[in-house]
Amino acid sequence: MLIDPGTFFEQVGPYGERNDHYTRDVATFGLALGIVLVIAARRPSWRVPVIVYALAQNAFHAVNHFVDIGAADPERLGPLNAFLLSAIAALLGWMLVTAVRLDRREAAR
Repeated sequence: MLIDPGTFFEQVGPYGERNDHYTRDVATFGLALGIVLVIAARRPSWRVPVIVYALAQNAFHAVNHFVDIGAADPERLGPLNAFLLSAIAALLGWMLVTAVRLDRREAAR
């Protein structure tokens, strides 16, 4: 998305009109979230809040793709993107449950 927004649009996100600037803008949010997730992996007090944010953002993103499921061109990418985003949300949900359990264990010590 950051390096080649045109290819990203054509291969992954062919919804509506192509806008390279907007695609790179959206990519910066994902980049920042990725950096904060890496930091949170090393800072236990950050884990739950950062994972909650990542889960919420990804879940909203998945819902948006379900709303526009038939708007991709080619159409096969609509269901594929919605499924993959839902799978990522499920993974983040598992990560959140695991992080909360670890926090509770640490608090009980």
